[in-house]
Amino acid sequence: MNSNYLTNDTIAAIASGVTQSGIGIIRISGPEAVSVADKIFMTGGRKKISSFPTHTIHHGYIYENELTVKTDEVLVSLMKSPHSYTGEDTVEINCHGGIFLMQKILKLVTENGARLAEPGEFTKRAFLNGRMDLSEAEAVMDVIGSKNEFSLKNSMEQLNGRLAEKIEKLRNEILHETAFIESALDDPEHFDLTGYPEELREKTEGFISEISEMVKLSQNGRIKKDGIRTVILGKPNAGKSSLLNMLSGHESAIVTDIAGTTRDTIEESVMIGNMQLNLMDTAGIRETDDKVEKIGVDRAEKNAESADLILFVVDSSIPLDENDKRIMDMIKEKNTLIILNKSDLETVTDENEIRKKSGSDIPVIMLSAKNNEGMDELQNNLLSMFGDPDKKINDEVVVTNLRHLEELEQTKVSLEHVMESIDNGMEEDFFSIDLMSAYQHLGFIIGKEIDDDLVNEIFSKFCMGK
Repeated sequence: MNSNYLTNDTIAAIASGVTQSGIGIIRISGPEAVSVADKIFMTGGRKKISSFPTHTIHHGYIYENELTVKTDEVLVSLMKSPHSYTGEDTVEINCHGGIFLMQKILKLVTENGARLAEPGEFTKRAFLNGRMDLSEAEAVMDVIGSKNEFSLKNSMEQLNGRLAEKIEKLRNEILHETAFIESALDDPEHFDLTGYPEELREKTEGFISEISEMVKLSQNGRIKKDGIRTVILGKPNAGKSSLLNMLSGHESAIVTDIAGTTRDTIEESVMIGNMQLNLMDTAGIRETDDKVEKIGVDRAEKNAESADLILFVVDSSIPLDENDKRIMDMIKEKNTLIILNKSDLETVTDENEIRKKSGSDIPVIMLSAKNNEGMDELQNNLLSMFGDPDKKINDEVVVTNLRHLEELEQTKVSLEHVMESIDNGMEEDFFSIDLMSAYQHLGFIIGKEIDDDLVNEIFSKFCMGK
């Protein structure tokens, strides 16, 4: 790792979040962490934190004006290098959780030798000091940002090194093949490459298969981690906003008999059973001369392109028209559930009519947003489409980080180049070039051979105090 990263600064931040709470935590880390704390903390027996052994907690007081005026009653934790989160001397002050008070104590800390930490700087130091690899460091924020059980469990497995173990195993196997090729090229008398291309082909096929499976699992994993991007489509007055309100349990959207009420995208996150749906209610799809409404229609169509799921709402009390046909053409290749809404009214358009017009076997659900009917059938169809989020995927750690996924895809490309070289009868040194490329892309996932700018960018996205 680039030595420019390493610093002798002592850093500090409010680690518990700047919000009113019962307890607040100010974290200090670096070579002067203990001496900084000594300048503002003493126990009731007038002992300083430096007089105690590591990994102990002490009751006392924060002082200002050279330890003469009490500011707060606190508990202070001491963790000396290298056995701390950052690998450095670390002091954590557990104080009362008032915003003004936490900021006042932080100001005392910075006035006595520490500087304010940058976002993610504590975890960045843990990475640079070898306390965790980059995939584990990134998992820290995934744990904090977890929105469901799958996300939390998967993030914890990455934090505990499951992904790193898998990546390192692949890297070692690829490196072994590269080393054999290089040895054979340097010393052909002792290393025979006869028949080796076919042997390498079989091994490379195995590498590609393993990477492909990880990429495939990541698609489902991303949905289970972040929720299902769900776009509600339909013509004006089909009941899209009523469906959003029904699913969210409150009036997120205005519902009227006037067509074209929804002009912009309305977003809401809801749980259906144990599945998280990130819902987007959109403008009704129709031809219009209204400039504002047309912008809303264009946005609806654009959002539909990137959706994981389309809820196509059809007004079952009136006949299908060209607007419905337009939507059917849009959703042919998408995960879609057709919602036959207004089942409480006389049915004009039924499931048979939908199938006849759409020419597909897309699941059709009878639902009444007005009477809150049809939720069980909706949940069952979601389970059929996306699986149960509470079930592990083959008990595998799942790649859900977009950066990791991109590196896996680049790894796969490099390995496919190895296969092409074998098929084209290329010299063995061409194999090693692409094998090393695959090795490096896997290394980028766990922080090996990674440049300064990328490390800074990754940790800049962390929350303050972590």
